[in-house]
Amino acid sequence: DIVRGRDPFYGNTHESKQREKLEKNLKNIFKKIHGNLKGEAHNYYKDDAKKKNFYQLREDWWTANRHTVWEAITCDAQGNTYFRQTCDDNGTFSQANKYCRCDGDKANVDPPTYFDYVPQYLR
Repeated sequence: DIVRGRDPFYGNTHESKQREKLEKNLKNIFKKIHGNLKGEAHNYYKDDAKKKNFYQLREDWWTANRHTVWEAITCDAQGNTYFRQTCDDNGTFSQANKYCRCDGDKANVDPPTYFDYVPQYLR
């Protein structure tokens, strides 16, 4: 949500200032990415000259990179350090250990859900 510019953050004053600082940094990052685009791509992602939020570029960047971000987040999450109980084996709860899968299933290749596309207030 933060990368995509869709985080409805409503924290305290200190946290709001941190959020503003983060948003400013993200705008600068995506401004640089936009500056390196050529031709049609540069024009396609052209944004409001005053705001320079690059929301569409951010959205498309996230779509293209969410798998890599997921891998980076979970690459060293050992055991059950990242996931809560999720599976029901023989009527009992079990942990989705390693790779966010229950025993006997394949290692994850994608994020387990598309929660990043569900509005935050519904999660």
